[in-house]
Amino acid sequence: MREASFLPSRITRLSPVTFALLVGAAALLIVSFQQVAPSPAQLAQGGPRMAELVGRMLPPNLEHGFLQRVFWRMIETFQIALVGTAIGVVVSLPIAWLSAKGISPAGISRHVFKMMVSLFRTVPDLVWALIFVASVGLGAVAGTMTIMVDTVGFCGRFFAEAMEDADKKPQEALFAIGASRFQVLCGAVLPDAMPSLINTTLFALEKSVRSSVVLGLVGAGGIGQELKVAFDLFQYKNASTIILVIFAIVLVMEFITDRLRARVQ
Repeated sequence: MREASFLPSRITRLSPVTFALLVGAAALLIVSFQQVAPSPAQLAQGGPRMAELVGRMLPPNLEHGFLQRVFWRMIETFQIALVGTAIGVVVSLPIAWLSAKGISPAGISRHVFKMMVSLFRTVPDLVWALIFVASVGLGAVAGTMTIMVDTVGFCGRFFAEAMEDADKKPQEALFAIGASRFQVLCGAVLPDAMPSLINTTLFALEKSVRSSVVLGLVGAGGIGQELKVAFDLFQYKNASTIILVIFAIVLVMEFITDRLRARVQ
């Protein structure tokens, strides 16, 4: 019995400040549920309407002319994702190097590049799309620029972390023989971080395909623009076809990127 008294408590004692924060968080969660969560009555009313909408969407429109138009829109969507990701990855590499702790040649100014990456990552895709649509006009170019900025925000962070986690011994050896920071980057950092960089790039491409689908809702090109037109004109059979095509493309893209990541690892 005496030994049991020296055993640590299974639940740590909370400080008054921690307890007050937990109570406040619980109160906020309860109030939020009451204000924005769907009520049982709303779910009961929405169920039949959803079933009616699904009934109006079936069967999907399989007319040859419409399918051909959807096909070319899907190709445009993939082009937006591919080109935007490629440019974003290329831009991310120097930005990640300049913002990475310990290897950046920018010194304390690296925080400027780190803040730039945070800005690109924080602002939602649709907001960037609206900005670029207002700047360069409607169409795929605005979508490509949106994907590029989003990729820089995504890859810039993870590229910098991969560079920071690279093995330090090869870097120290190169510094010892008088190598510059750029030579250390090319000779030690990038070779060690390359598997992580490739994985991040594949994740970015998969993410870009999903993002580019919805950019058309604000006029930034791609299949999303066709989907918006279908819903605006109450052409629900057309909309169901587009949704099924999007679902199939995302599944295929996930399968391909998963296989590529498995090979890299």
